[in-house]
Amino acid sequence: MKIGSAIPLDEELVMTIKGRDYVLGLPRSVEIKTNEIVKAIGRELREIVKAIKDVLQETPPELSSDIIDRGIIMTGGSSQLRNLPELVFRRTGVKAVLAKDPLYCVARGTGIALEHIDTYKRSIISKR
Repeated sequence: MKIGSAIPLDEELVMTIKGRDYVLGLPRSVEIKTNEIVKAIGRELREIVKAIKDVLQETPPELSSDIIDRGIIMTGGSSQLRNLPELVFRRTGVKAVLAKDPLYCVARGTGIALEHIDTYKRSIISKR
């Protein structure tokens, strides 16, 4: 998270990592750069973008207009990856912004939903 990014950077960040060499089984330290991380997590980022596109394709038109107007609010720990909102915008054409306190906002929202569980139950039951 310190030097990673969702898109390549012109001015790469560098970090020394330490651990056990899997092949030799010996301790080792290696310098890694931001763009190496971008390449290493590229497949997972493509899967995230694909999932976002799939959801957008299934979204009803009345909600789609709100998403286009307000953008996608990104939550959770992974959303804090440098330039992830920019990657989402480039791949979907929809503005993406990082939520305030992204690490905890999902848990807070779940807590609020649980406080109003009876209302949600009635809503879900009435739709069936």
